[in-house]
Amino acid sequence: MTQKAQNTQNPRTDQPVLVIGGTGKTGRRVVDRLREQGVETRVASRSGETPFDWDDRGTWGAALEGVGAVYIVPLDLAPSRTPALVEQAVAGGVGRLVLLSARGADVPGYFGDSYDGTGPHMEGEIAVRASGVPWTVLRPGWFAQNFSEGVFRDGVMGGELALPAGDGAAAFVDADDIADVAVAALTRPGHEGQVYELSGPRALTVDDALAEIAKVTGRRAGYVPVPEQEFVAGLVAQGMSPEEAALWTDAMKPIRTSREAPVTDGVQRALGRAPRDFGTFVRKAADADAWTG
Repeated sequence: MTQKAQNTQNPRTDQPVLVIGGTGKTGRRVVDRLREQGVETRVASRSGETPFDWDDRGTWGAALEGVGAVYIVPLDLAPSRTPALVEQAVAGGVGRLVLLSARGADVPGYFGDSYDGTGPHMEGEIAVRASGVPWTVLRPGWFAQNFSEGVFRDGVMGGELALPAGDGAAAFVDADDIADVAVAALTRPGHEGQVYELSGPRALTVDDALAEIAKVTGRRAGYVPVPEQEFVAGLVAQGMSPEEAALWTDAMKPIRTSREAPVTDGVQRALGRAPRDFGTFVRKAADADAWTG
């Protein structure tokens, strides 16, 4: 069967979908949506229903056995494990791959001066593109949920969020939108060979985002911009390795430089609707008691 012929057929619905990283921010949302649609779904992670460990290839075979499609949340470490997984998945009969990548993955300098545009995310993208089966790549920017269930939440709760983000801005994307696009790519035709750049509908500075949260919750955290070296030193003092601390700091560069500010059309192209606004995210998170306690 030619690639063109493969790309025009409907996704299989009689085989399970494997969600790697199925307990994470996007993964668990993908799982919930698939199961709501009646799609048999395997939750794969070190702590999930289906044991899966990126560092233990002995766990991969059982997780992949008999599945028709895979949502891949990769391990963001070099060298990428994704190419080996893709090879094993396709050899085992998987017919569709949806990869969570990252905005700017192909842009030199996006994640710091040393980034040459060929990091682990791009290694994964190259692998799924060359897999010979229908594929879709998602490239989201910074998640709105980082303020409610991620790395920024402690600062919001503590009343002060100190970051090396300067006065830069980002079009924070709702993880619910990412999940909606992933599920569409896993279950409906028309998304094969697409790279979706995913963002929210407007750009906000970190201080803007905190003000939006305060408007709904009454909880006002102050934003404190800190120099990169000071931020790295703080993370190391908390027990993080210097290498990991440097990676975190580099990851902030797209906000600091406002390279995350431009609004992209990925959600509109994939779903035929506008992305969710940050204010909508805040109201939903507040209703779920994200900042209670």
